Amino acid sequence: MAPTIYRERGFRFFFFSREEPRMHVHVICTEGEAKFWLEPEIALARNYGLRRSQLKEAETIIEENRHEFQTAWHRHFGS
Repeated sequence: MAPTIYRERGFRFFFFSREEPRMHVHVICTEGEAKFWLEPEIALARNYGLRRSQLKEAETIIEENRHEFQTAWHRHFGS
């Protein structure tokens, strides 16, 4: 299960329900996918095909919505 938590500018942000416990978010668009850590700071964990400009744009969206993503994480995983 991979619930979508946010969509903006062609990106879909989501979690995988059964994955590692460190807080993170996945982002996907037509060109590829990436994973960003949300704690202790926002950082790229993995990239599968996104260009630097797309990574920067996705990171900016995450920064602007960090609190909402963290709240969605706690709501989804119950921690």
